[in-house]
Amino acid sequence: MRSIGCAIPDAMEQEVGLIGFGEAGATFARAGDWTDAAHVFDISTDCEGALRDAMLASYADAGVRPAHRLGDALNGMPLIISLVTADQALSVAQIAAQSIAPGAIFCDMNSVAPQTKQAAAQAIEAAGGHYVDVAVMAPVDPARLNVPLLLSGVQADEAETRLRALGFGKTRVVGADVGRASSIKMIRSVMVKGIEALTAECVLAAQAADVLDEVLTSLDASEKARPWDARADYNLDRMLVHGLRRAAEMEEVVKTLEGLGTGAALTRGTVARQQAIGALGVKTPPEGLSAKIGVISVDGVPARGG
Repeated sequence: MRSIGCAIPDAMEQEVGLIGFGEAGATFARAGDWTDAAHVFDISTDCEGALRDAMLASYADAGVRPAHRLGDALNGMPLIISLVTADQALSVAQIAAQSIAPGAIFCDMNSVAPQTKQAAAQAIEAAGGHYVDVAVMAPVDPARLNVPLLLSGVQADEAETRLRALGFGKTRVVGADVGRASSIKMIRSVMVKGIEALTAECVLAAQAADVLDEVLTSLDASEKARPWDARADYNLDRMLVHGLRRAAEMEEVVKTLEGLGTGAALTRGTVARQQAIGALGVKTPPEGLSAKIGVISVDGVPARGG
């Protein structure tokens, strides 16, 4: 197995080992016209019948080089991109470590917890590779190679250069610690995916109660555009001062939703969080978001609901 040097090839010479050829992998390869530069393995080719045939056809359509085994896709590759399902991310990194060339950069683009990426990094780096945590911060379609990528890890700068050589246009290094990029993505998802789930909980109940138009109109009237730091500051202020009262009110909301039969899983969580913060007894919150977060933290441990 040959060692990989530090010279960065131009876009026409850059080769990449690509693990996973689902929506993201196939989209990137086609958008960047990677063709023969991409050595690809997808677990679907281990299956029999239509699934395998469809994946082989996808390889052919994109013009990439198919690999019959994962190790074949990584052999001598200076850059490796992992794009698999979240439940397979760690095991794929551990298997890849058996074939990775010394000095190769392993870009883990999977949406997993920072702890998972740190475990994967241990396997890759023990084998002589360089692990870089990459967070994909928006849907791949339609952004394609312009999807924002956050990178962290000791070799993140070199990884960024190599990814740009492949055509990625919106990359940013956020630190040298593996897990930092994925922490940003995972914690951001608390809000983004949480709002989606709360939307469903709200509108399903509103529809069942035949008040959907009124609820949406009321939300439009009360919503004020503001930066997220100001919004978070305001929200924590209200919870510190009125958390107990709001928890009691949300208990009644739980009864409302359960009576409608539409579900109240997230609202029950809201009761617990409001209760925990309100129980701190802070009647005059300090100024500023960071100060409020400090009040809610107890000996450095955030207050927990439930």
